[in-house]
Amino acid sequence: MLIKPKKLQPGDCVATVSLSWGGAGDPGLRWRYEQGVRRLEEVFGLKVIPMPNSLKGSDYLYKNPQARAEDLMTAFKDESIKGIIANIGGEDSIRLLPYIDFDDIRKNPKIFMGYSDVTISHLFCLKAGISSFYGPAILTDFAENVEMDPYTVEMVNRTLFTNEIIGEIQPAKEWTSERLEWIEENKNRRRTMQQNTGYEVLQGSGVVQGHLIGGCLEVLEFAKGTELWPDQEYWNDSILFFETSEEKPEPHLMKYWLRNYAVQGILHKANGIIFGKPQDGKYYDEYKEVIHKVMKEFNLEDLPILYNLNFGHTEPKFILPYGARAEINCDKKTFRILESGVE
Repeated sequence: MLIKPKKLQPGDCVATVSLSWGGAGDPGLRWRYEQGVRRLEEVFGLKVIPMPNSLKGSDYLYKNPQARAEDLMTAFKDESIKGIIANIGGEDSIRLLPYIDFDDIRKNPKIFMGYSDVTISHLFCLKAGISSFYGPAILTDFAENVEMDPYTVEMVNRTLFTNEIIGEIQPAKEWTSERLEWIEENKNRRRTMQQNTGYEVLQGSGVVQGHLIGGCLEVLEFAKGTELWPDQEYWNDSILFFETSEEKPEPHLMKYWLRNYAVQGILHKANGIIFGKPQDGKYYDEYKEVIHKVMKEFNLEDLPILYNLNFGHTEPKFILPYGARAEINCDKKTFRILESGVE
């Protein structure tokens, strides 16, 4: 059982961290960071503190992974800070591993949230024994042009601000992955939304339950073979959540990765899988084909798989608490989280 952090309340102090790419501190993007911070203050009533190194810019932070790790550890150890939110992902937070003190994380459970390359930091939390939250980041969801998407706002409130059961996660009615340049001239330009087709049952029947574990598939590859990789027994009775990044990996890579999970025995230990909507919907059908192919190769055609969920590299998004018990209902095409994310 992972330790659940305490819920957030208006007036609480949250830290922002740059654990991978340091763009939040670059002069041309500082406005975007400040816009995200304003939303945390105005929409959720939080006080926001940037960690000491987090806004020193992408060049400095690339050269100093230890400084990024120091920010994370400082935020966990500071008792006045009730939550930590990543500014954005990137590609190299695996370089923080030598500087992480898992005991300090374990002793100071608090809300930690982000997605993409932040998958690595979620594995830090998992190794330390605390639940963290695969969800929105400052520069993307919180700093969305014009206003935050109401679906994301609802999910933040339902997951982080109340200790009631999270319950059924409805598909978002609309979605976007449109890439608008992060320049101030665009800050009042809304991205184009598309109708969402809802969840798809790729295979399986009935109802299954399990604890949540997963992340961004490309980033999980960085962790395989390291001390971060969960022990075999942790995958038992799990519901895996997988998604792909803005790099839109080609379908054959998805095939190779899933085969690896199969030969590790992970897919056989899992009770079900949910897949996030691919960015821009690219390879939407091709990914389905390779998922079916691998499941057939390993006699896993009865494993329940739900596809096209609103998490990861798509907006708006819901939040997945690591370790929380969840349910896939293939007959009703529903996904629900069966407990609270927080105490």
